[in-house]
Amino acid sequence: MSGFDSIEELYREARRAMRRAVAPCSRFKVGVSVLTLDGDIYTGCNIENPSLMMSECAERIALLKAVSEGAGGIRAMMIVSNRAGYCYPCGGCRQLIREFAPEAEIFVAGRRGIKKYTIDELLPHAFER
Repeated sequence: MSGFDSIEELYREARRAMRRAVAPCSRFKVGVSVLTLDGDIYTGCNIENPSLMMSECAERIALLKAVSEGAGGIRAMMIVSNRAGYCYPCGGCRQLIREFAPEAEIFVAGRRGIKKYTIDELLPHAFER
């Protein structure tokens, strides 16, 4: 990918965002970085609320920050967590990615490395308008 240093940069930004996560209930911290077509990077972290229905996912926050700031499109997304395994987006986030970043490369990082997916791989048969 041109226009930014490397996939490692997306990883570092996602890890930095993860450190800001607010997860007093689950202690499950997630960080996300989103790379736009313009080369800008937006980040998000999960934010829990004691009423779990009002909690927000890191993927949703990062993606909506980019969209709300006028990003023309999303090239890539990196998802990290404080757990050993891979952290995949929930169903709601997958649908949001499908709607706002259908062509994005989605990277998930775990202690065994980084895996790359498309949203079609993560959400086959997505709801379409």
